[in-house]
Amino acid sequence: MIRLLTGLPLLAFLSACATPAPAPQPAPAPAMVIISEEDVKVDEPPPHGRIGMSTAWRISDAVPVRAFEFRKRALHPGSAIGIHPIIHDEIYYVLSGEGVVHSGGEEQTLTAGMAAYLYTGAQVGIRQTGPEPLVLIIAYPPGG
Repeated sequence: MIRLLTGLPLLAFLSACATPAPAPQPAPAPAMVIISEEDVKVDEPPPHGRIGMSTAWRISDAVPVRAFEFRKRALHPGSAIGIHPIIHDEIYYVLSGEGVVHSGGEEQTLTAGMAAYLYTGAQVGIRQTGPEPLVLIIAYPPGG
């Protein structure tokens, strides 16, 4: 048996220096949540001023633990999400129709396939224009 200067056998010394056992792993995340938009559909006035009527699909509301909100909304002719301050970044992505987005005192027309990235602290809103409903996806962090 080989002894070190400490008087411990080499095997005992090597055992003491071995890599500690790995920390326990957190429980695995759920695989996914599947949501049918028909299960989360509601007709209601749009938020921030209740201007006109809209159809909302509160998709992420069906997810118990989430890192962001994901909504689909159809603004019916003449309706709008009123101008309001935001405390986080938001994205408005247009699926169909036409609208005018407002942010920080500026306005821009949006049509299908266009997105507006809106920054924390801005005063934002969007109104439907044109003959068809404005259908958009809205995404932002939870809590706002």
